Formats: sequence, C-alpha cells, structure tokens
Amino acid sequence: MDFQKSIKTCFKKYAEFSGRALRSEFWWFALFCFIGGIVTGVIDVMILGYSAESYGPINIIFSVITFLPALAVGARRLHDINKSGWWQLLFITIIGIILLIIWWATKGKSKKNKYGQLKK
Repeated sequence: MDFQKSIKTCFKKYAEFSGRALRSEFWWFALFCFIGGIVTGVIDVMILGYSAESYGPINIIFSVITFLPALAVGARRLHDINKSGWWQLLFITIIGIILLIIWWATKGKSKKNKYGQLKK
C-alpha cells in the first residue's frame, strides 16, 4: 500500500475498529499524522502568530480530525498480529509505547485469525 492509498483507506474507515490493517497502511498514516502535525504547527506559528510552545487552532483541528482514524488503524494493526485493539491503552506508559511500536512493526500472519481475513 502506498502513501496516498493509506490515507484514503484510513479516512474511509474513519472509525472502523474491526478488521485488520497492513503494516504499510499503519506506518504511512502515522507518517501523514507526523508531517501534518509539523506543517500545521508551522502554519500556526508563522502565519497566525501563535507561540511555538503552545498549540494553535490549525494544529488542534488537524489533531482532532486525525485522532479517531489513528486509533482505528492502530487497533486494526494490532488485530493483524492477533491482539486486541485495547492494548493501545499501553500508550499511557513509557514501556507500553515501546511494546506497541514493536507490535505495530511486527509482520502479521497472512492466514485468517479471529479478527478476519487480511484484505489487501
């Protein structure tokens, strides 16, 4: 899956927590969110004149729009390795972040699991 298809898929499945997601779908969307956060932060500082230490309105709007799709694709990515999407709550802890990154980077099984068949 390429960058553009990943963004379209994640917004098409805006709040769909069922099913599975490829690694490329998850990581391209994560890159989109990262770059989007930087770009909107720069717009807030350079154009709107907000302080770099605070979140401006454009950045907040972007974050609100991408929050639910990011959670959904994270849950679907965990489903691909046969784990519940609720494991994302580990993000609250420092050690949990490391474990989640490892799981999100783990190659999923191509055969059917309890979350369904992987659709490419």
